[in-house]
Amino acid sequence: MSDLRIVLFDLDDTLFAHRAAVEAGILRYAETLGPPYGTAEADEVVTLWHDLEEEHYHSYLAGDLDFEGQRRARACDFAARHGVELDDAQASAWFADYFEHYVAAWSLHDDAVPALDALQAALPGVRFGLITNGDLAFQGRKVEAVGLDARMDHLIASGEVGVAKPEAAIFRFACDAFGVRPDQAAYVGDRLRTDAIGAARAGLTGVWLNRRNAVPSPDDERDAVAAAVHIIPTLADLAPLLTRIAPPASS
Repeated sequence: MSDLRIVLFDLDDTLFAHRAAVEAGILRYAETLGPPYGTAEADEVVTLWHDLEEEHYHSYLAGDLDFEGQRRARACDFAARHGVELDDAQASAWFADYFEHYVAAWSLHDDAVPALDALQAALPGVRFGLITNGDLAFQGRKVEAVGLDARMDHLIASGEVGVAKPEAAIFRFACDAFGVRPDQAAYVGDRLRTDAIGAARAGLTGVWLNRRNAVPSPDDERDAVAAAVHIIPTLADLAPLLTRIAPPASS
């Protein structure tokens, strides 16, 4: 790879501190609700809410639930675990109240902006974009709220494209939007298979941002090696990595 033109990023938990906002949001909301929600241990509340997000958001990505439906399902299941039954209207209202606490905690990871600056300095003319599994309007709201809209040329969302990561089509769609070949693009994300392996199999340089020092499954590790996925623990390592494997033309 010697002609890197664009660097594409996943949004949630790569640049945008989604997990931290989710944890802060659900804990604050549970506290405001009081018993029976506020009596649970913080770790139990956070783990349950993350598990429900994984379950029902993937149902949305698979087309089994619409965007509002997966929100209602998360609220209903969380409430049910605490002995509370919600109908659809109550579940939508419950999630909307939680969402206010989640939004109040929105932020970028500390290494996000410095990494973008370092890439622009190391790779003159490089352009940035986002590929995210989600609803375009919702993800766009987050991008604007944290100021990423000024840095990103394109936001590609699965809800708009009609195909989700790790399918090759969404990565190639993004490359087409920039007018580059896949081998002229790098993609960085916090999920090994969904992001890095998916991107690499589509012909991009796949980079796994392993912030939490996760240990991949044997299958994921095998496929990552076969796809020549690169692994970094922090975005501070991204510019050195990309300049090493795709040095500027003047070097």
